[in-house]
Amino acid sequence: MPFSPVVLNKSDLACFPGTYALAQSRWLEGLAANIELVKQHLKFPVRGVQGPQFEALMTRVAWLGNEDAGKVMVLIAGTHGVEGHAGSAVQIDLWGLIEQHKVNLPEDVAILMIHPLNPFGYAWSRRCDEQGIDLNRNFIDFSQPLPHSDGYSLLQPLLKRAQTTAQRQKLFQQFAHDHGQRAFERALSGGQYVDPQGPFYGGAEPAHGRQVIANIIERFQLDQRLLAVVDVHTGLGPYGHGELICDHPLNSRGSGQAQAWYGASVTMPARGDSSSVPKLGLLDYAWHALMEQRGCFVTLEFGSYGTDSLFDVLLQEHHDWSSAGPLAIDHPASAAMREHFCPGDAYWRELVLVKARQVIHQALAGLAAN
Repeated sequence: MPFSPVVLNKSDLACFPGTYALAQSRWLEGLAANIELVKQHLKFPVRGVQGPQFEALMTRVAWLGNEDAGKVMVLIAGTHGVEGHAGSAVQIDLWGLIEQHKVNLPEDVAILMIHPLNPFGYAWSRRCDEQGIDLNRNFIDFSQPLPHSDGYSLLQPLLKRAQTTAQRQKLFQQFAHDHGQRAFERALSGGQYVDPQGPFYGGAEPAHGRQVIANIIERFQLDQRLLAVVDVHTGLGPYGHGELICDHPLNSRGSGQAQAWYGASVTMPARGDSSSVPKLGLLDYAWHALMEQRGCFVTLEFGSYGTDSLFDVLLQEHHDWSSAGPLAIDHPASAAMREHFCPGDAYWRELVLVKARQVIHQALAGLAAN
């Protein structure tokens, strides 16, 4: 597939939906406009909960192109709920590009869209799901003893002791001074399995979103196909920068494939050149198991207001939900979550669409060339 520079129109920014309900509506409009390409459309409802406007919550999945295609680009939105505002925009934009024949599928390449993987978090402006689980820390072996985080054990009493944002920041600064900034970030965000009310909680059993992923992999026999998986996230890293994070082991086939398809922009937490740090229970690991010989999983992470802001808004939002429950949707912290993970700035949103279009082109070109 030849290189084609990305050109945006001002109207393209309209693909950013303001709410979960609007995102689903816009996504379905895109599906309907491309119905001749859509071979399967599946729904995975979340039972027992609703959205803020009493809307049904569900993950929708669409297969575009040849059902027998040996190569598939998997595009995931909303693994971290509220981050789905940008992930939805990427998929809604892609629907439009396909309709306009600006993206065309080679005969042996299909696209699988997952939207959103965590509908509860998206609808309620949360990063976690309806059980308080960080889905991107849930992919561990629950038949084994739960992982223990020494770092979080040190941080947990500090989280409980701090009564204000200023107190929390001071305690965190002291922790980072004593143990190092990367050790602090890993302790807080690396994943923990002891504090259901705390941040980055990985759960005690497979979450709904994990079960959806298992169903999709089995239903579409994805272990038999060459895969380019792109999971869209936001909130970590420099403002507006779209970082391609690869958590495949160093010098593995997966890491080599990522660099071959996406080039030198790929970063690796294990190598120490990423905005991210090594973590427990990532969604990536479920896909890595399918990719021993070929294919790769990358996280497309769009930065916003920095790590300190991320931790501040997330911890305040957790505090509000622990005391107010769903009423916290009207608290300032919920609005702060939406702004942190999908800034209203048109320039930021433009950068998201430009980079996403580039990555989608690279993924499809890489698949077609194999």
